[in-house]
Amino acid sequence: MLIDALGADERLKGPVRDLGSQPLFLQALRQGGAAQRSSLAALHQQLTATYSPAVLTELLDLVEAVTGVALPQPKPHPANAAAPNTSTPASSTAPSSTAIAPTQDRGRTWAASPWIREWIRELRGLAPGIAAAAGAAPVLAWLGQELENLLLADWGWSAGVALAAGLGLLQALSLAPLRRLRRRWPLNAAEAQDPHDAWRWITAPWWHARGTEAAANLLLLLIVLGRSPLPLGEVVLRYGLTALAAQAPAALVAAHFGISRQWSGSAGPLGALIGLAAGMSLLQGRALAFELGPLTIPAWVLLLVYSALQLGWQLPRQNPDEQSQPWQRLLASTWSWGLLLGLGWALISWVEQQLPQSP
Repeated sequence: MLIDALGADERLKGPVRDLGSQPLFLQALRQGGAAQRSSLAALHQQLTATYSPAVLTELLDLVEAVTGVALPQPKPHPANAAAPNTSTPASSTAPSSTAIAPTQDRGRTWAASPWIREWIRELRGLAPGIAAAAGAAPVLAWLGQELENLLLADWGWSAGVALAAGLGLLQALSLAPLRRLRRRWPLNAAEAQDPHDAWRWITAPWWHARGTEAAANLLLLLIVLGRSPLPLGEVVLRYGLTALAAQAPAALVAAHFGISRQWSGSAGPLGALIGLAAGMSLLQGRALAFELGPLTIPAWVLLLVYSALQLGWQLPRQNPDEQSQPWQRLLASTWSWGLLLGLGWALISWVEQQLPQSP
């Protein structure tokens, strides 16, 4: 569509093709309001750093025509504005900014490249939500510890059972009394960079948008954490921080590649716990297993079964109009980052065990 709008102007076909493949441009087409303006502002900075003012002006006009949002036009260079109108031949003039811009870009350091700057801008957009979740984790841990001291200590429940029961209670309440939680608690890719929706980073790990995923995750939490000797406050703190450590890179990948994604539930913490157990089993050369009644379930069985379930949930596109690749959609899931976190944690623990102990 953009190429057709150029008509016979062959000079801009290359830059327009590049514009049409930009994740920020594709993301802005699907968004609206503050999220769209934020994406267009980041796109404007990227185009300004790449193209000459003449080409940039044409591209910005096309963006405005497609999105309906006006972007600041480049200011003319002072030297060009003051130059008299002479008939000097083109061969004797200085090289244009279009010709020297690629040379300047190649001379920049990797830290100043547009690709790195784009990742940094997107990370800054996620900062309010990350800060909110990081600040809420110790508060929720304190509440969990107080609940254990006041009530659960007399019941004899382990922290893992209490955590699974709390998540199950919230899931049940969302079916009728708190039905609006279905729409408000999950975190969407379009809301992840909106400061007004930063609170969703806190609520998303505590409720599952899919009932089947909720049932599977609650059962796995009982299997993995059912015999945990840790106090409830520490379990809640680790749950919240692990969920955040998996959520932040998933949201960053989704923002960068323009992937439509909704995050909710305990997939990140579960991926980390199962990845830790499976990694330690492999590195130590012994089978780590979990007990569920009369059953003894090896960690590698949980890894294969839960990975198969997550692949079925994460690989399909949540928006049929997006052009993401399967590996990009996997990296936009909290389960993938939780699994990588657990495997890395297992490797670090194993290396520490191999180091000589001080007397």
